[in-house]
Amino acid sequence: MIRIAVDAMGGDHAPCEIVKGAIFASRALDAEIILVGDPAKLEKELCLHKASLPIVAASEVIGMNEPPAQAVRQKKDASVNVAIQLVKEGKADAIVSAGNTGALMAAALFKLGRIEGIERPAIATEFPLPSGKVLLLDMGANVDCKPIHLKQFAIMGELYAKHVMHIKEPRVGLLNIGEEKEKGNELVRETWPLLEALPLKFIGNVESKEILQGKADVIVCDGFVGNLILKFAESLAGSVFKMFKEEITKGLMSKVGLAFLMPAIMRLRNKITYDEYGGAPLLGIQGIVYKAHGRAKSRAIKNAIIQTYEAAKEKVTEKISQGTFE
Repeated sequence: MIRIAVDAMGGDHAPCEIVKGAIFASRALDAEIILVGDPAKLEKELCLHKASLPIVAASEVIGMNEPPAQAVRQKKDASVNVAIQLVKEGKADAIVSAGNTGALMAAALFKLGRIEGIERPAIATEFPLPSGKVLLLDMGANVDCKPIHLKQFAIMGELYAKHVMHIKEPRVGLLNIGEEKEKGNELVRETWPLLEALPLKFIGNVESKEILQGKADVIVCDGFVGNLILKFAESLAGSVFKMFKEEITKGLMSKVGLAFLMPAIMRLRNKITYDEYGGAPLLGIQGIVYKAHGRAKSRAIKNAIIQTYEAAKEKVTEKISQGTFE
């Protein structure tokens, strides 16, 4: 049975929403969900839902605004440290955390280490398309990159798309300001020939307007650009629905129409909200590590755990380890 350690104290809504999401996931999966954190608080939440999950005690918590590396070193018994230690010791197959992103990455690097040949682990995020999904990486783990790093992101993203997203022959694109090979800054111009030489389906440059058009299955960029795209996309979805709600409730006929449109609107909202996709894998680590959104509630946590389960079932770390990173 696959065992998933959940940092139950990380995130804006910990531990109540984290525990609730873990309970939902445990009912949907043939997996052991292990809660890591303050036993008294976790038992209280479990009792509220008349549920039982294994608990591993952790006496400390790393806050969202604490300096990551320093906090990981000083707070040895922090929930994220303890959860990752379970993976290191083989007592869990994967970890999910909605806590401090930097602390999760630092703890994973310190305790689990990088896959051989990987210089920089990357955060990969799935974006919804009209049909299917597109995987973007890096989404913020590395703001300054070299061409070799983008090459490694491409290999890891292609393997993840193939084995976890079940895309038979993923198309890999390089995010740029134009389609021509000569376009872009020095980083992307020097990355192009590296990707072109790889034994994967490299389709060349992808412009930002094409991200959601389904031109590529995997899109590679540095973490600075990736994080800007991620934050803008999250903000845009919320703003569009807010504007739509304001317009649709202005008149009586609009309100009547809203009653008929509401099921379709909610389906669309569910499709594009981060709750649906739950978590983002930290690829390149010698272990399966998923980062859920800091504001994640139970639905997002449940989906993050389900994603993590799929990655563990498909042995994605082993698949990436077999890639070519020279």
